[in-house]
Amino acid sequence: MAFPQPRPQAPQLPRHLLRTVDCQQGAVRAVRFNADGNYLVTCGSDKTLRLWSVSRGVQLKSYSGHGYEVLDADGSFDNSQLCSCSSDKTVILWDVATGQVTRKLRGHAGRVNCVRFNEEATVMLSGSIDGTVRCWDTRSRRMEPIQVLDEARDGVSSLKVSEHELLTGSVDGRVRRYDLRMGQLHVDFIGSPITCVCFSQDGQCTLSSSLDSTVRLLDKSTGELLGDYTGHQNKDYKLECCLSHKDTHVLSCSEDGCVYFWDLVEGSLTLKLPVGKAVVQSLSFHPTEPRLLTAMEGRVQVWGVELEETEVDNEQ
Repeated sequence: MAFPQPRPQAPQLPRHLLRTVDCQQGAVRAVRFNADGNYLVTCGSDKTLRLWSVSRGVQLKSYSGHGYEVLDADGSFDNSQLCSCSSDKTVILWDVATGQVTRKLRGHAGRVNCVRFNEEATVMLSGSIDGTVRCWDTRSRRMEPIQVLDEARDGVSSLKVSEHELLTGSVDGRVRRYDLRMGQLHVDFIGSPITCVCFSQDGQCTLSSSLDSTVRLLDKSTGELLGDYTGHQNKDYKLECCLSHKDTHVLSCSEDGCVYFWDLVEGSLTLKLPVGKAVVQSLSFHPTEPRLLTAMEGRVQVWGVELEETEVDNEQ
């Protein structure tokens, strides 16, 4: 006698506000989880980077060394290093524990929009308004990049690294995927300036958001459009998109003060999460749990599936 299979449980979404962190560093340009999701990094218009405890919402360290507002940051896999980029055209490598600048790298001709480590944190990659991606060796003392990728015809707005692949989005409306192992370049034409790109968790797809208020899911190997997601507003600002930790939902910031969640397969809007009355500048999804960070003006919000016990006690 066969029993019917239990229906799969619907994935739970981070819809409850756990805490708000007043960063006091001007406008927060980007917020990022670290590799294990226990800490978060904020990039401020006051030229500083700050490291926070996610669970307590307290500041652990501040990093000063940029000459203008900080636009993006990334943490190494072992949490020992941070890299950041700024409107001052520089990329900085930091020692997390001491807060000291390890390397300050110059070479871009304009604002540096995005920066990422490779998986071993042996290389930093930075994308700039000057249309180039520069690759920097973190272990040597040389101040020149080990490689410059200059295929973009306009500013590089976003980049992501996965194993031997590099994904970039440009204002020229193209998503470029570099296979560094094979030395190949794959280009997908979107047509509208790209604001953010990312890989799916399973590595089979790419996600990109653009200034036509559309997020698109593409098959990585063929470039086929698998889904497009609309309803949010993205016409004027460099807003971010991402996938949930299990690839079940597509998320995007919006200029109307909300974060939009769509079902990846069906394309239907699952949740419209109201964050506030301004533009949601940045978001970051926890690497292993249904937890979300959002940045609006000078504050960061931490969202979870359900309220934690302390918050429940405070509400009663």
